[in-house]
Amino acid sequence: MKNLFFTLLLTALLGCQKEGSQTSTSELLIESFQSWNGDSLPSYPAGKPKISIVKVTLPPHSELPKHYHPVINAGVLLSGELTVIDSKGNTLKMKAGDPIIELVNQVHYGRNEGDVPAEIVVFYAGTEDTEIVVKE
Repeated sequence: MKNLFFTLLLTALLGCQKEGSQTSTSELLIESFQSWNGDSLPSYPAGKPKISIVKVTLPPHSELPKHYHPVINAGVLLSGELTVIDSKGNTLKMKAGDPIIELVNQVHYGRNEGDVPAEIVVFYAGTEDTEIVVKE
C-alpha cells in the first residue's frame, strides 16, 4: 500500500506543471542539399573552420549591391519582407519567419520592397582565410 501511494504521488507530481510554465520545443525550419534556386550545394572547403553569424538590416525601399558568397550559408528573415534575385532572374520572395539556404558562388542581391526594415540573420560556414561576402 505504501509503494502504491508513492507511485501515485510521483505520477501526479511528474504529470503536473507549474501554472504558467512552458515546455521547450524544437522546429526544423529548413533542410536541403540545394540552395533556394535549386542548385546543389558544394562540398565544404578544406581548412580551419570558421562560423560567422551576421545580422543584416535593409532599410525600406532599398537593395543590397550585387554580391556572392564563396561559402555555404543559410538564414532566417526576422522581420519585414525581402526579395532575393539571382543572375538568372530567379526570384525568391520572403516574409518574416521564412528560412533561406543561400546561393554559393552565384551573383545575386536582395531588395526590400516593403515599408519596414528587413532584418535577416545569416549563418556562414566558411574557413579561416575565406571571405563570406564578395561584392561584384
